Amino acid sequence: MSYPQTYYSERLQPKPESQPFLSGAVDADICIVGGGLAGLTLALRLAEQGRSCVLLEAEQVGFGASGRNGGFVSPGFAQSVELLEKNLGVDTAKTLFAETVKGAEFVRLRATAMGGVIQGDGQLKLLRYNAPGALQRIVHHMNAVHDQRLKILSPDALAAQLSSNTYHHAIHDPHTFTIDPLAYVQGLKEQVLATGLVSLYERTPAVSLQKQGASWQIATAQGRVKARNVVLTGSAYLGQLYRPLAGAVLPIATYVVSTDGLGSSLDDAIRFRGAIADTRLAGDYYRRVEGDQLLWGGRITTQRSEPRFLANLLKRQIVEIYPQLHDLRIRHAWSGLMGYAVHKMPIIGELEPGLWSCTAFGGYGLSTTAMGADIVADALLQGDDRWRMFQPFGARWSGGAFGRAGTQLVYWGMQLKDRWQEKSGR
Repeated sequence: MSYPQTYYSERLQPKPESQPFLSGAVDADICIVGGGLAGLTLALRLAEQGRSCVLLEAEQVGFGASGRNGGFVSPGFAQSVELLEKNLGVDTAKTLFAETVKGAEFVRLRATAMGGVIQGDGQLKLLRYNAPGALQRIVHHMNAVHDQRLKILSPDALAAQLSSNTYHHAIHDPHTFTIDPLAYVQGLKEQVLATGLVSLYERTPAVSLQKQGASWQIATAQGRVKARNVVLTGSAYLGQLYRPLAGAVLPIATYVVSTDGLGSSLDDAIRFRGAIADTRLAGDYYRRVEGDQLLWGGRITTQRSEPRFLANLLKRQIVEIYPQLHDLRIRHAWSGLMGYAVHKMPIIGELEPGLWSCTAFGGYGLSTTAMGADIVADALLQGDDRWRMFQPFGARWSGGAFGRAGTQLVYWGMQLKDRWQEKSGR
């Protein structure tokens, strides 16, 4: 299966050729299952330390969420820093957050070296109701405790960036930046192959995983890999390969559209060139691309099927906020599955002897996949135990079909809470 029709796949020139699929038997010290950002970064990290590995990808690298997301690279987790501090203590939360900062810095360094991958700098985090004190508390705490450089924009400064009556206040975050994630995936693939130490097989789904003595055996349609260590990095696209992990990862769909060129009308509405998102629990996220085009994401659901009227659905959301863009034309509309755990934290660490997980990044994968890959690589190469920071979370069962239904109800509840806050101003 080729990449879905998205802004990113249209931009990808020349079209990359697939690596060979696996045919026959292969032995390896380390086998990585899943060729998204986590799997590619882990393979690269291992190879740069002189360790060979096998990497299996069911489609083409970056086919899933890694190659079709909003392109926001920012520190943090799906779980709030506030709740992490409450449950784990400030010091542990600081350490965890600092790891995501390192992950974002890794992506910035690599993407800069690739050229043409970074597309914007900074982020505006927007409040849709009039309560400036809420943002002041966030800014003060994140700057004082987590060494961030956030600042609140004045109303005039916000109006200079965006022309919309929807937003009342904004935080500027200089740490976040935006990339073309599919181009970044392809850049990682080239670097992985250039090491000569990674055997990458595309269009090779893993169909079973079994323990055999001190090793693991992964069967594919036409081959098998026997490895002492296996790392599962497939997130929401991993299927039932390892049931305890499959039962812990909720596949959550999100939707994105990109427009045709909007000319000067986009300048009339949006002048900020970085990432833009609101503070709602179920909010919009968007950015300018290619000068005068708009890439816009929003809405989440536990349904895997794509809405029939996805383009019109998101177009209505855009025009509600920016009526001056009523003539916009949607060029591409697509969906993708993100992997969420019930605790909204990544599942990173050793599941069984020799079986590792680096997955469930919950919408923050552009930075936390790099973080997770670094942690698992250090564990495999040096016996480093930083992965134990994630033991309080682990592969908890998500509830199966009941869990998906419950998550959908929670999302609808989040939407109601968002609407109440906007009407009440609290």
